[in-house]
Order: sequence, then structure tokens, then C-alpha cells
Amino acid sequence: MTPPVRPGTDASIERLKSSFPRSGSALLPALHLVQEEKGFISDESMVYVAEKLGVSPAFVAGVVSFYTMFHSKPVGRHHIQLCRTLPCALRGCGPILEHLKKRLGIGEGETTPDGRFSLVTVECLGTCDTAPIVQINDQEFGHLDAAKVDAILDALK
Repeated sequence: MTPPVRPGTDASIERLKSSFPRSGSALLPALHLVQEEKGFISDESMVYVAEKLGVSPAFVAGVVSFYTMFHSKPVGRHHIQLCRTLPCALRGCGPILEHLKKRLGIGEGETTPDGRFSLVTVECLGTCDTAPIVQINDQEFGHLDAAKVDAILDALK
């Protein structure tokens, strides 16, 4: 099978396999490598990683769909993840979600036509004291209201 990844990524996956007692244990770091290269993990990439690590494609797909850090389709340059768990819900994540959808012109799980923003809700981001919270790429923003959301979005290039 021709790898759906660059040769350097393929070699890195091979090195990862040797770092673990069982090659399947390298699944999470291998998926991170693929996503880092491509921006998401395609069905073809899932099959490839499964074959490289000796696990089933269904197992890989289950891992990709379970963890919100993995994307099975392209996401926007600014991937917005809004926490929807109880502390954030009690402190206003619902109105924040509606504001984001209106402001961006997209629904939950969608990406703007220009590829700039994608929007999803996720389970706990682990900073309940700053609820409601959003994570954009790797940066967290808390104590949100509509004005703060607008300022954050306006600052993103």
C-alpha cells in the first residue's frame, strides 16, 4: 500500500512502533503525526495506520471518533471548541453557541466557506472556574459573553 503520508511521517510511525512493547500502543502518537501533516485523519489514513500498527481499521476509527482532539474531516484554520458540560451550561454556553453560529454563519460541526473557522461543542475542557469557556486551536478563553467572543474573533487573522 502506498502511504497516504509523507515519507518522513511514515518513518516516524515506524520509529514509534519500536518505542512500545506492542506496536498498537503507538496509535495515539501515530494519529497525532498524521493529523499534524494533513490537518485531519482521512479514512484512507485510518486504514493505513491500522495496517502499520496491526490493529483493525474499525478500532482506529473508534479512537478517532472518540477523542475530540482528532478530526476525521478538514477543520477551519481556527477550530473553535465550546464546552457544553453542566458548569458551562449553567454559566451561559447556550447563548454563546447561538452567538457564534449567528456571527460565523455556520452550524455546529460546520466550517465557514472560506475555511477560516470551524465550530463544535465538546465535553469538559477542564477549567470550570472560568466557565463558559472556548478553546480555539490550543488557546483557551474563559468568562465569555457575546462582546468578549466578538473581540476574540476579531483578533484572529
